[in-house]
Parts: sequence; C-alpha cells; structure tokens
Amino acid sequence: MTVTYTARVANARFGGFYKLLLLWRGSIYKLLYKEFLAFFVTYLGLSLTYRFVLAEDQKRYFEKLVIYCDNYANLIPVSFVLGFYVTLVVNRWWSQYTCMPMPDRLMCAISGSVHGGDERGRLYRRTLMRYSSLSAVLILRSVSTAVFKRFPTIDHVVEAGFMTREERKKYENLSSSYNKYWIPCVWFTNLVAQARKEGRVRDNCALKMLMEELNHFRANCSMLFHYDWISVPLVYTQVVTIAVYSFFVACLIGRQFLDPAQGYEGHNLDLCVPVFTLLQFFFYVGWLKVAEQLINPFGEDDDDFETNLLIDRNFQVSMMAVDEMYDDLPLLEKDRYWDASNPRAPYTAATVFLLHQPSFQGSTFDMTLPKEDMQFQPLEEIEEGLEPSRHVPLHLLNRLLATGPAPGSFGRRLSLLRRKNSCVSEASTSYSCLCQDTQSTDCSCGPPARRLPLSEVPFAPEQRGWEGGEEAGPWAPGRHEEALAEDSDFAQRSQVSFLHPDGAAPVAGGFPSPQDVGPLVDTSFLLQPGAAQEPPARSGPPSAGYRPWLQNCIEEETVA
Repeated sequence: MTVTYTARVANARFGGFYKLLLLWRGSIYKLLYKEFLAFFVTYLGLSLTYRFVLAEDQKRYFEKLVIYCDNYANLIPVSFVLGFYVTLVVNRWWSQYTCMPMPDRLMCAISGSVHGGDERGRLYRRTLMRYSSLSAVLILRSVSTAVFKRFPTIDHVVEAGFMTREERKKYENLSSSYNKYWIPCVWFTNLVAQARKEGRVRDNCALKMLMEELNHFRANCSMLFHYDWISVPLVYTQVVTIAVYSFFVACLIGRQFLDPAQGYEGHNLDLCVPVFTLLQFFFYVGWLKVAEQLINPFGEDDDDFETNLLIDRNFQVSMMAVDEMYDDLPLLEKDRYWDASNPRAPYTAATVFLLHQPSFQGSTFDMTLPKEDMQFQPLEEIEEGLEPSRHVPLHLLNRLLATGPAPGSFGRRLSLLRRKNSCVSEASTSYSCLCQDTQSTDCSCGPPARRLPLSEVPFAPEQRGWEGGEEAGPWAPGRHEEALAEDSDFAQRSQVSFLHPDGAAPVAGGFPSPQDVGPLVDTSFLLQPGAAQEPPARSGPPSAGYRPWLQNCIEEETVA
C-alpha cells in the first residue's frame, strides 16, 4: 500500500521532516536494516580477528592489505553510476503511473454520446464501459503480481463479472500466442459501430470522439505492457550493483582501524565503530534500495502502485457515470450571485487575511518612468531605417591592399567590399556631434570635417619616385591611359592578371609581392591633426595614378 505523508509536509516549518524519520512502514530502515546489520557484524568480526587472533607477522601483512584497500577503494565510481541509475529508475517509475488506464475521459464520452433511456441504451453504455474495464484487468493481471493473485485465471475474471461466459468462449476461441488484452477493445469498436447504425450515436463526430478516447485508453494499456516487457538494461543494473557492493567489500578491510603504535599515516586514532563508514553504507546502499523498490512498481512493496484499489475505483465510478448518472441532471435554478456584478465567495476566519493582500497585476505594474520619457514623439520627425556608417576604415583598407592575398581570395574580398560599400545610404553618413548627448543648446564642436574620398588619397611611388622622367616605370602619370586600356576587361576575367612593375609579361592568377609593389596607399598625411580638413596638394602624380583593379573600388567608394 502506498505510503502517503503529503499532509504532514503541507507547510514548511522548523523540523518539518524530522517527524518523517520516525515512520517505519515504507521507510529506509525497513528496507536496509538487514544489510546494515550484516555489514556491521562482518566489520566487527574482522576487527576482533585483527586485534586478538592474528600473530604479529600476520598483523603486519593485514595492515598492508588495509592500506592497499583504503587507497584504491575510492577509484570505484559509486556516486556517478548510482546517481544516473536512480534518476533513470525514478523517471521510469512515474512514467509508468501516468500510463495507468484510467476510464474517466472515456466514461464521460460514453455518457454524453451514446443515447437512449430505455433498457437497450442502458445495455449499450454499460457494456461499452465493461469492455474497457475488462481490457484494463487483463493487462494489469499480466504485469502486476497483486492483480494476478486476485485473478489468477480467466474463470476468476468471469466470476468477478468483468466477462460473461459467452464472451469467454469467443475470447478463448481466438487462438493467438500473444497477449490478448486488446480483444475487448475490438469488441468496443464493433459495438460502437452498431450503436451508430441504430442511431444511439447520433453523428460521426460523436463516433470519432468515442474512438479517439478508446485509442487513448488502449494506448495506456499497451504502454504498461511494453514497460513490463522492456526493462532497464540488465548490464546497467549489474554494473551499479557490483560497483556498490564491491566498494563496501573493500571498505570492510580498508576502513579498519590499525594499531597507532605502528605509525601509519591516517591511523593515529583507534576506534571500534567506524561511524562515517556506516553512514556511507547507509546512504549508498539505501540509494540502491530505492532503485530496487521503484524499478517494478507493480509488486507488493510498501510504495508499489495500488492496482487492486484502482481496479475497484475505476469499475465503480465508470459504471455509475454511464448508468445511474445518465441523463440525470439537478434542477436548473439561479445561483446566489445571479444579480451580483462582482461575485466573490466568502472567506472563513482562518483565511480572511487573504482579502488584505493585493491581487497580482503583473511584474511591470509598479514601474515608474520619468515624465519626459512618457511624452510621445511625432513620427514625421523620426528618421527610420538608419544605421551607423559601415565604411571600411582607411588604415584597414591599406593593410588589406598592401598584402598579397591568395589568387582566388582577393576576388571574393573585393566583391564583399563593393557589396558592403554599396549598402551604405547617404543618410548613414549624416553628421552628429557629441553635444546632442549633453542637452546643451550651444554646440561648440564646429562644422564636421569633410571626409576625404579614396580617389583623392595620394599614393606613394612604386620605384624611384614621382618626380617624372623616363625611369618612372609603368606607374608614371603618362602611362595611366595605356594601363587602363590594358586592364579594362578586369571584370570579365576568371583570374586576376597584373602587369609586372618593370613592364614584363603579365602574371596570371597572382599579385605582385609587397616588395615589388610597395605601399599602395600613402596615409602619412593622416598623422597630422588638420590633414583631413583639406586634401594635400599633389605635385607629382595625378589622382588616377594607380592600378585599374584598385580604381574601380575607389570610385565606388567615392560615389557611396
């Protein structure tokens, strides 16, 4: 019988659980006292043998054995495997209870859907409910030892009134090597279909509801069968059991108190009773006993399910619901709050204090905001869809272009750079000053500095300078139109090609090394504080004095 102590712990108070420690039925003491006594007696036997029976040389050997067992017993992962195992068993235990076939939903569906106040209508309802109860009895006597002791044969089921003799003949004539708990469910469906033909079930929606409730009831019966069939893997149970008992077998020797005169480390105190070892045994083996009791809740332990009580309750309640309570309604009358606009049930003297407590309105109900934050702002003054500028910083662009990337990666970088710069709107570069954050009416920041586009950034010469002359190489200003004509088909090429700085043959699929090209962007003017205000005067090369593959990117940056 299930041990219920819920009322004892309804309110948390000082020493609330202490009273539970004195209970015996269903307690850990009742489960564990035999193993506990056996462990303690064995420990005392070994201790007395060491102290009074063994010779001196035998004591020295026993002491070495004690130290060895004590050092290596903790290598057994008792708490790890035992914790996971007990968690699995407890979850499985509760899941099995939720699968108990309860007829409450089905009996309400039958009482509301199978009509007829005559004797045949009553026979339909009672027979349908009896078939569902018969299915539950058949599956419970297959998985529960308590129910099997109550109904050991089908004859006992017939004598109990769950099955008629004619139904027993049909049941036994259906030859099957499997459990036949599902046969009453099939009888149920056939009888519901017959009631639909006779008009007892008035429409297909009611028929569908009855079939769904029956399938839910039958699914619970099936789950009980599968829980009984598919157990926790045996190897898991064996591993946990071996781990626990082997650990405490090692503790029987390793936790012995040795002679302090021998000077062994950790054995300075000689006691006869190992208090903490006994507590450890109580906790670990008690934990294992919990799993042992809950792994099959259909037995006859103190905390196993009350299956016979559930059978009695379900059969009585279901028959009352579909027979005595069918079409039985109390007289309709006005309730006592008929004219009340705010009905409220009365309180007793023990609960009247609840009226003084305010009702919960929500977690933000008591929040307050400053008055200026509660003013609505006109929508026409709010610019929507604006994001901060996403232009690539100039020093990062210089670092990106000055390094020699892999042949296939620069095309992807350049396309990402173009896509990123093209997504920047004109409004995203709007000016904002720090004075807006300080609620000041006078702005002292001055006008914003003009942003220097990349097309106006001067580039360093590649070889001997920009002073002109025949030795300026292909990067000289006069050679720009020629280089631009040569690389005009850059976007259509599958591989990037560049002219060597000396005017040699093009290098397919690659880039000039940084030693050959040098820095592509001269950022020395950015070091001066006022350099960004005005672009520096260019006495040497024109603004387009760089390679065409970089010119396209810079022009798009300027347009953006």
